[in-house]
Amino acid sequence: MIKSELIQRIAAANPHLFHRDIERIVNVIFDEIVEALARGDRVELRGFGAFTVKHRPPRTGRNPRTGATVSVGQKFVPFFKTGKELRERLNGDAG
Repeated sequence: MIKSELIQRIAAANPHLFHRDIERIVNVIFDEIVEALARGDRVELRGFGAFTVKHRPPRTGRNPRTGATVSVGQKFVPFFKTGKELRERLNGDAG
């Protein structure tokens, strides 16, 4: 699902709200998640999962085309861990 599909589903479930207001709300939520991660904070949505930022230290990698070694700098990457309720709903009763 992409962001526009999410907005359409929310609009269909809430016909009393204006489309532009729903779009603004979704954008504000996503912006707040991004800003929190940029600060290094953890974002938890109960029953859904948690977003965190993981540090990847610098390392030596290889160019797959030439096989030459290349230096890969440190970076921070977003990480998502599913919540228990989401895992249970996805896996059904098998588990």
